[in-house]
Amino acid sequence: MKTASSRFLLFAPAALLLGLFFAAPIANFLTQGFVDGTGSLTLEHAQRIWEAGTYTQVMLASVKISLWVTLLSVIVGYPAAYVLANADPKRKSTWALLILLPFWSSFLVRTFAWIVILGRQGPLNAGLVASGVSERPLDLLYGWAAVVIGMTNVLVPFAILTMVGVMERIDRGLMVAAGTLGARPVQAFFRIYLSLSMPGVTAAALLVFITALGFFMAPALLGSARETMITQLVIQQVTELVNWPFAAILCLLLLGTALVLFVVFDKMVGLSTLSGQADRHSAGASAASRRIVGALGDMLAGLAEILRLSPPTPGRGAWSTHWLAVLVILFLIVPLVLLVPISFSGREFLSWPPSDVGLRWYEEILSSPAWLDAAWRSFAVAFLTTLLCLAVAVPAAFAFQRLKGAGASAAFAAMIAPLLVPRMVIAVALFYVYARLGLVGTVAGLVIGHAVIALPYVFIAIIAVLKTYDRRLDLAAASLGASAFATARHVTLPLIAGGIASAALFAFVISLDELNVALFASGGMQSTLPKLMWDEATLRFSPLLAAVSTLVLLAMSAVVLLAARLRSAS
Repeated sequence: MKTASSRFLLFAPAALLLGLFFAAPIANFLTQGFVDGTGSLTLEHAQRIWEAGTYTQVMLASVKISLWVTLLSVIVGYPAAYVLANADPKRKSTWALLILLPFWSSFLVRTFAWIVILGRQGPLNAGLVASGVSERPLDLLYGWAAVVIGMTNVLVPFAILTMVGVMERIDRGLMVAAGTLGARPVQAFFRIYLSLSMPGVTAAALLVFITALGFFMAPALLGSARETMITQLVIQQVTELVNWPFAAILCLLLLGTALVLFVVFDKMVGLSTLSGQADRHSAGASAASRRIVGALGDMLAGLAEILRLSPPTPGRGAWSTHWLAVLVILFLIVPLVLLVPISFSGREFLSWPPSDVGLRWYEEILSSPAWLDAAWRSFAVAFLTTLLCLAVAVPAAFAFQRLKGAGASAAFAAMIAPLLVPRMVIAVALFYVYARLGLVGTVAGLVIGHAVIALPYVFIAIIAVLKTYDRRLDLAAASLGASAFATARHVTLPLIAGGIASAALFAFVISLDELNVALFASGGMQSTLPKLMWDEATLRFSPLLAAVSTLVLLAMSAVVLLAARLRSAS
């Protein structure tokens, strides 16, 4: 009984945060879609979606774009994930740093980088014209391809880090054993390694798809009206038309699509895969999923043999795989690097190569109270969000380690629930509640909203560390008379400090880059840096944003390098 009560107390902060500012706001907001002006139940708003036809077309377009982004993210990210998972310890840290730097950089910064690259005066068009491939600059922006490329660039790191968690747990000896039994390398890779890594692939696909489904930055900045996504309509209904009931129906449609995919994923590979655990269930418990993966492996093995491709071998790796991983890294990093020279341009518009080189835009930023206030506010909110997430996630993770069976599954599902809901749904639901509580335009509202979104990432990172922690050390401390609190304070927490630092970095970076909540919850003079950057990007495309993006990139790089040093020292 004492153990059960202690677990309840450890889960209480998480239950309070998610109950009051996640489950209740979403339920309260979504019910508005079925209520008319008098408070009576109605299906008028739901019928409007089907009768108009436009909204279903936009939803289908959103799903189509998200599926393409998901497919490309997994395919592009797989070689890099493979090399990272199988690299020797000396090179692994270098690969991880090259992948994490783009991951930690802002979504908006990377999206803006593609505006620079694909623009008529950008480096890609300049190269095509200079090389004679094209006589004049091409219209590469404002189309389907630009949206998909921009979103893929942003989401590939998500896919890589999710797949690595499963790949690192694959026994390398299985490939060797397959070879001793007569399997050719191509057969061993596609039938064994690819099959065992499929839980990670499906987990990556789930996270990428749900994140892509809630995107609005890339479609708004890189696409045209034909690439409008459902989240853009939600923003329009709330900010321009103030039609809360219809916005609730659109969010319900978005949430329903995400939940259907989540249920399918849970049936096929299991929730535990999201934390990087490839247990018996998540590795493909159903016979149907095993047959599908096996058939896919046979098909790819046959295709590879026809094309005479040489798949990698864990521990050694084919040179071609490493070159593919290098290309992936360049795809992630080069757009960010190109922002730096653009930021020194003295012109009012974007052009390549930069001309009238100077510090004009940096001087404007550093002398602007609006930009400086937004930067300080963003860092303060990110710091407070990190503290709140750690205060909630650390005790919940300790309690989760003591759960088994259905209780563990239910607790895990509850803790990662915000991860499986498009951020736009969370942001609009919180705005609906904040408007009644007076939290719009407050630091407290921003911190709470950011913490709800960042909490699943922090929780997963901490339980992943606890999975590798030797609990016999706790038992030894207890046998010497240490209380549970003293054991946690003097033994457990110091030994997992590096993992907690990484989890804290997740919260800090996610908060610093969060635009969905800031778009609604920060008002007037309380804008955060992403909100101010978004306003600037929608009004004009100038080197000012390149300068802001460069400063944000430098700040985040410093934070990542400092965290890596602290973790190494720990």
